[in-house]
Amino acid sequence: MSTTLTVAVVQQPAWPDKAQSLAASEAGIRSAVEQGAQLVLLQELHATHYFCQFEDPSLFDLAEPLDGPTGQRLAALAKELDIVLVGSLFERRAPGLYHNTAVVYDRAKGRVGQYRKMHIPDDPGFYEKFYFTPGDHDSARGEGFTPIETSVGRLGVLVCWDQWYPEAARLMALAGADLLLYPTAIGWDPNDDAAEKARQKDAWTVIQRAHGVANGLPVLVANRVGFEADHSEVGDGIQFWGGSFICGPQGELLAHAGEETEQLVVELDMARSENTRRIWPYLRDRRIDAYGDLTRRYRD
Repeated sequence: MSTTLTVAVVQQPAWPDKAQSLAASEAGIRSAVEQGAQLVLLQELHATHYFCQFEDPSLFDLAEPLDGPTGQRLAALAKELDIVLVGSLFERRAPGLYHNTAVVYDRAKGRVGQYRKMHIPDDPGFYEKFYFTPGDHDSARGEGFTPIETSVGRLGVLVCWDQWYPEAARLMALAGADLLLYPTAIGWDPNDDAAEKARQKDAWTVIQRAHGVANGLPVLVANRVGFEADHSEVGDGIQFWGGSFICGPQGELLAHAGEETEQLVVELDMARSENTRRIWPYLRDRRIDAYGDLTRRYRD
């Protein structure tokens, strides 16, 4: 495997119309590949609007099996463009069983793995527990916090709310991930003031850069952009803040998007993870004998 890898993040708006949303995804992918990308990351639920702002059983009709029309389209793009592509599906696994799933396609091989979101939020405007079942964890079956093997390396794919949990990033690193990837859908409540908005976005950026630092790994983050209304008219909608980025294994920002449609393309020196871990050997110095209480909800 080459020591350099050209990676890309696609940041885009999305709409209720899958055809329109997927056309935007495809345009972003093709633009990134024209710039040399070998690995492309799309944002969370890029094929539809962010429908979790309210609870409506009819919206389960948006879900598809892993190899449904959206999956087939993404697989075909990965094959045609000879890339590794990380997409996102509202997955219908079985009647009444749905997941928020990141799916990995490897060139002509097609789908080589998937990651079903493990941490599911339930906050105002983000009512995901109504729609998504948490993923299973079984490392023997490649489920949960287990990297996905591809032709460009082992991908530690996590999804949105997972990005706030250092445990998830660490477990991916301990299982040999070469990169951490976070497809995301996060934004502001229009009623928040400017100071609160700044705090939220800064916290979101800092914690993911910190996962790179703590594990000596590059991090790719893809977020959506644009205002999406709450179609139930209960809430005031979400302004998705973009801010997608790519950072290196010391948390250094290599590319950082604004609040518009954009593709970030960066050539990573994959040898830097090894070099960084030699001077900052966090994995060596972990006190694994003293961490047992991490499996408790709270130490009381």
